Amino acid sequence: MIAGAGLIAAGGLIALIGVLVSGSAISTALRQYYRDLEVPPGEVLKHTWGQTKAAAAAGTAAWQQHNGIQQTRA
Repeated sequence: MIAGAGLIAAGGLIALIGVLVSGSAISTALRQYYRDLEVPPGEVLKHTWGQTKAAAAAGTAAWQQHNGIQQTRA
C-alpha cells in the first residue's frame, strides 16, 4: 500500500515537472512567434473585421436588390 502511494506521488511529481517544462517551452515559442510577426494581431483583427462588415453590407444590399426591397436609411 505504501509502495503504491509512493509510486503515485512520484508519477505526479514527474507529471508536474513535465507540465512546467512544456509550459515554459510553449510560452517561449509564442513570445518568439509574436515578436516575428510583421503585423500585430490587433491590426489583423481590425482589418478582418472591416472586411467582414463590408461583405455583410454587400450581401444585404444584393439580397434586397434581388427581392425588390427598398433600402431605407434611418
